[in-house]
Amino acid sequence: MADAQGGSWIRRFHPAPDRPVRVVFLPHAGGSASYYFPFSRELSARADVLSVQYPGRQDRLTEPLLDDVADLADGVTTALLPWLDRPTILFGHSLGATIAYEVARRLEHDKSVVPQALVVSGRRAPADLRNQGGHTRDDDFLLAELAEMSGTDSQVLAEPELIKMILPVLRSDYHAAESYTFVAGPPLSCPLLVLTGDADSRVSVAEARNWSEYTTGPSTVEVFPGGHFYLADHREAVLATLAPYLS
Repeated sequence: MADAQGGSWIRRFHPAPDRPVRVVFLPHAGGSASYYFPFSRELSARADVLSVQYPGRQDRLTEPLLDDVADLADGVTTALLPWLDRPTILFGHSLGATIAYEVARRLEHDKSVVPQALVVSGRRAPADLRNQGGHTRDDDFLLAELAEMSGTDSQVLAEPELIKMILPVLRSDYHAAESYTFVAGPPLSCPLLVLTGDADSRVSVAEARNWSEYTTGPSTVEVFPGGHFYLADHREAVLATLAPYLS
């Protein structure tokens, strides 16, 4: 259910209003807020956790999809404004990492709110992104991408009705990811935590390290075994990397 604060963009699965820090999760292409339900459950003892729900999926299915990173970042930023009463960590995976970065820029440069940390996972640095034209390819290509990245349960891919719902969302999100163009500007000042899988075909460890150029604050890179969705198999270890930022 959408939370009253932040409207339809914000999901708060395990409210923890007394925690001293807030963590905001931003989903990958084709993903939804519910992907982070288990992350929220395990982290709620230490943080108040929010998950972002982009338009056009799950309980926002009837809303128009947004296929532009700037529009998504604007929507997330506006939705988060009522929640900035305590230190806030932004955590984005894949497309969500790019959106989280753009949200951090808006918060710091437009709202004078410096995030407690920006956590980017499974994504090249903004100026290193390449448009491979996935959003223009046929449905079989997109389904193969889903299967390869292991970001969607294999049982879902066997359900025609679910596929009908997923494909427009995935194509829109791919368009957002692939049409994004980095616009140079002042670097962030917040701490930056970069997470990546050692066998991720989308980003090499060397490419992940390039994120350090985007902040004047401390930058740390953590490498996990696995591919693009390494975090599904290493959730506890991934959450452990947040510990230094939860104080």
